[in-house]
Amino acid sequence: MHVDRKARLISTLQSEIDSGRLPGAVVMLSRHGKVELFERLGQQNPEDATPMALNSIFRIYSMTKPIVSVAVMMLMEQGKLLLSDPVGKYLPEYAKQQLAVESDGQVSYTAAKPATVQDLLRHTAGLTYEFLGNSAVQKAYRSAKIGMALRDASNAEFSKVLSAQPLQFEPSTMWEYSRATDVLGALVEAISGQTLGNFLQEQIFKPLKMLETGFSVPADQHHRIAEPFKKDPDGGIQLKLINIQDHPSFESGGGGLVSTAQDYARFLQFMLNKGELDGVRLLSSHTVDFMTADHLGNIPISVASAGTLLPPGHGFGLGFAVRKEVGISTVPGSAGVYYWGGIAGTSFFVDPKLDMFAILMIQAPNQRDYYRPLFRSLVYAALEA
Repeated sequence: MHVDRKARLISTLQSEIDSGRLPGAVVMLSRHGKVELFERLGQQNPEDATPMALNSIFRIYSMTKPIVSVAVMMLMEQGKLLLSDPVGKYLPEYAKQQLAVESDGQVSYTAAKPATVQDLLRHTAGLTYEFLGNSAVQKAYRSAKIGMALRDASNAEFSKVLSAQPLQFEPSTMWEYSRATDVLGALVEAISGQTLGNFLQEQIFKPLKMLETGFSVPADQHHRIAEPFKKDPDGGIQLKLINIQDHPSFESGGGGLVSTAQDYARFLQFMLNKGELDGVRLLSSHTVDFMTADHLGNIPISVASAGTLLPPGHGFGLGFAVRKEVGISTVPGSAGVYYWGGIAGTSFFVDPKLDMFAILMIQAPNQRDYYRPLFRSLVYAALEA
């Protein structure tokens, strides 16, 4: 990295902290297998002025999705599923879902074609998120208390409640960011016979030495949890973050994990190495290439999920957004970059062409759409050729 531009990246984030808009951050950049930037800034907990630490623990929310997607692909490589399999083969409650059709203020229901495992992985299964809009399906999700209220349900119980709701779209016809990866968590449990947490620990976290990643934080480590401001610095409604001090019944495959920058860096280096880390191979290189290729083709992107989630020039693979070309997007990056983030503000991107990945760990939910492109722009500005 260019020394002066690396300093500018840090000073820009520090100025955001000094202005009172960002509590703190941990940033990391690795290139050619070597960490070139690893810094902590600001406060881990603005309530008690605890300084940020390199090993602070963050709620990573939807950065859980790529990890659970890897778990599914491991099961595929083991011959335990095909991506073309209907979801109902493993979770029978999804065998006969209904499609909601809205017209002139009226809602009717018709039989939907079965969604496949691939549909879940690429968010084309017809599902949605209850907070993305006000459609009949999203209202049904809210009425069924999909989300925070179901945190006391098991993954299997959550899956059954979700499956009883109508579909927003016919499967395979629309990309809509959704609770699909929560369903994948239940699918992993059904196929493996283990809880999702146990499967991830045994099959991914222990082999990759991601020893501080899980669905809760042990009591003796609670002092390391990164927290947001109590009140949104921009005056908005502050998102209530999940409780990670107690282990949940619902181990959300779509958004339940906590992790550190070091742990998530090991996962990204494993991906950048095409499925291997420190002599441990969990996926073939061909499978990693397959996951990080565009799987949408001509499938359109829903209006609710466009913009910051999947901007122009991008598609979606199996658990990751994928950049299809150098231009069009408003942020820099190579064709082939893949990335994702979490609603509390954490984000990452991997650039295989430059043999590089970068991680931004923050807990600033309402400001996430500002800091993600800012971080991306600053990183590319600081890179040497």
